[in-house]
Amino acid sequence: MTERRLRTILVCGVLAVTLTLLDCSAAGPVASTESAEPQKSAAPGPTPTQGIPAFQHVFVVVFENEAYDEIIGNSKVMPYFNELTGHYALATNYYANSHPSIGNYFMMTAGQLVTRDDSYSLTIREDNLVRHLVADGKSWRSYAEDLPAVGYTGEDRRPYVRRHNPLSFFSDVVTDPKQKKNLVPMTQLAEDLRSGSLPDYAFLVPNNVHNLHSCPVHGESCTEQEQMHLADAWLRETVGPLLESKSFQESGLLLILFDEAEESDKTHGGGRIAVILAGSKVKPGYRSKTFDQHQSVLLLTCAGLRLKSCPGAAATAPTMEEFFRE
Repeated sequence: MTERRLRTILVCGVLAVTLTLLDCSAAGPVASTESAEPQKSAAPGPTPTQGIPAFQHVFVVVFENEAYDEIIGNSKVMPYFNELTGHYALATNYYANSHPSIGNYFMMTAGQLVTRDDSYSLTIREDNLVRHLVADGKSWRSYAEDLPAVGYTGEDRRPYVRRHNPLSFFSDVVTDPKQKKNLVPMTQLAEDLRSGSLPDYAFLVPNNVHNLHSCPVHGESCTEQEQMHLADAWLRETVGPLLESKSFQESGLLLILFDEAEESDKTHGGGRIAVILAGSKVKPGYRSKTFDQHQSVLLLTCAGLRLKSCPGAAATAPTMEEFFRE
């Protein structure tokens, strides 16, 4: 074999290996069946708190798939929700980030969409709110209606639907037996309220009937108005005692919102939705026209609880400080 021919063979071999590596890289990582690989994101910066009061308790309640105009002013079927907008503050220019539901829940709690797959079931190692709450010594709980058991991180047990319970996906919870105990059934909320042991942060998860998603019984037909009536009655029964409690009135913030608008409304990603901010430090009857999305709720949570830092897109989100008394 001549020296020239040998050099040619070597060069071709190197090129073949290089092209193979490039092809594999372009194809992306192999999907895992156990956990999601962390996505690259900027390191969390200091949480801005100027103009935002400190709260001892922050509660978040999320409903499903209704447009702003379907809820606001619809006092016949959602009287309690509309009553609260009169007593407290309403965001009138707030838009969800995405369709379908699941990405919006992660934006509220991790500052990124993570996935658009509603059947997603992997464990998320990415930075998230629980990590920051624990680091700063704050207590938290996720109260989920019809959760099968304390610490449950398994598949749907309808009417409980896991994708509406975002804290149950984070590795900080799934792999930590102590933190898993903070995933509790909704019935625990009344007990914690009576005993004066409310957590610093709470995520409230109505079941798939009371969140406006489905009819009461599988296969049973119902009107949209009937669904709204059920959701509104659940809201009154669940958060009414909370709003009237002394501990909440002294230093509590309740955020009531929707994950997304109807699928047909893709404005700013997920469509226009209604968001109520309730608490004694909120301007009564206030209406905001400022553009906000779910990362602002995440930032408001971090700022209100005085967390040192906040994950993901919350770092550059509007602060929503205009909703509060000076």
